[in-house]
Amino acid sequence: MDLHLIIYDNKDVTYNRQSAIFCLHKGDGHMANQNIEQLFHQMDEATKIVEQDLSEPYLDSLAVVFEYLLFEELPSNAHDMFSHKFKEALNGIDIDELTVEQKKKLIELLILKGMKDSTQPQHLLTPETIGLFISYLVNKLLEGKKHIRIFDPACGTAHLLTTVLGQWEHEYAAYGSEVDPTLIRLAVNSANLQKMEIEFFHQDSLRPFLLDPVDVVVADLPVGYYPDDIIAESYELKAKEGHSYAHHLFIEQSLNYSKEGAYLFFLVPEFLFDSDQAEQLNSFIHKHAHIVGVIRLPENAFRSKKNVKSIFIIQKKGEGTKAPQQPLLAMLPSFEDTQGMENILSQMNDWFITYHEKRKS
Repeated sequence: MDLHLIIYDNKDVTYNRQSAIFCLHKGDGHMANQNIEQLFHQMDEATKIVEQDLSEPYLDSLAVVFEYLLFEELPSNAHDMFSHKFKEALNGIDIDELTVEQKKKLIELLILKGMKDSTQPQHLLTPETIGLFISYLVNKLLEGKKHIRIFDPACGTAHLLTTVLGQWEHEYAAYGSEVDPTLIRLAVNSANLQKMEIEFFHQDSLRPFLLDPVDVVVADLPVGYYPDDIIAESYELKAKEGHSYAHHLFIEQSLNYSKEGAYLFFLVPEFLFDSDQAEQLNSFIHKHAHIVGVIRLPENAFRSKKNVKSIFIIQKKGEGTKAPQQPLLAMLPSFEDTQGMENILSQMNDWFITYHEKRKS
């Protein structure tokens, strides 16, 4: 089924484009009397009540909490004792008085807690700092655009997508797809809480969509084998033998739903071009797209060295598109290294100026 969401946009999260130093507004003070830590504990307690009384996993229980705060709806199997304890735990929280920043932080903290003990590898959250950095890249490459269509084919809880939208100051039409029922439910709740207009598809993202081509794709690619060999058979990047790599098929599917000249931003594993199917992927990309850049993220942004990822940026080929004379190649220092980040982002800003000048010439 498709989950359709139409609500209004509200932006409190920005970054300083001049210096490219990421920052967060402190909000308008509406909830000065409500401490984020206190709100977290209240919502966590309510989530535990659902988990224990209704025998639901933590993340599904969290969705119940979000839906109650949004619509004051209780689960159909709620009994009187549960309802009393649940409402008591959430007493005093007025979600409409929270700033977008406060809502986003609460959502992030609660989902992170739920994912901490999850045994499912797809139940992971794209770190906020990485989302903000991708937002910076999107704004730089889409400079001058007043309206974009943006799609995340592996949106999970929509944390990456909502982070990018929070930085986009112009009009947009946004779409996300996710096969996991818990994650898509949380994605819809998160977008509703942040008052962002997003249309969600609850489906296997490697099957066909009813979606017109987009200007931008952002995705933290799922890594591993895709089990449906019949669906994979329709892809150029299908494996010659055995299962195909899901992360390869996601790249191809993203290009399928992109306009000519669209930019695609992928979080990819370090071994993307070192695997047994890397030659096939490399040929496919050079056939259909220009490589715009590869940016290695700092190791301390991930749990371990083996989990380190890079941002892989490509542009779909089309009339008037051209490859950059020199792709944007960078290794980021720690996000906590302010001076190091300022230096490398200054160099990157110069690269973007040159890139746009060459495109116009």
